[in-house]
Amino acid sequence: MDQTIQLAFRIAIVWAAGFLLAVAVRALMPDHAGITLTGHLNTLFIPFNRIGFWTCLFAAVTVTALVVGRAMLADIGWQSLQ
Repeated sequence: MDQTIQLAFRIAIVWAAGFLLAVAVRALMPDHAGITLTGHLNTLFIPFNRIGFWTCLFAAVTVTALVVGRAMLADIGWQSLQ
């Protein structure tokens, strides 16, 4: 039970940090700065603030998956994770 509570707090901290960082990146980066991808028919403009936002959220999801996966492996008895 102690490990489950610790896991829940770790996940909450990672998600909170991810959201705060994502919102800060989105707020600080100007909308007109970004990458323009040119294709045969169209061009696509991707602003840096959206790249930063989704990168932070992707990092939070990745860390959550790794922490949950480690906890699951420890629960089934993988000894090297203890």
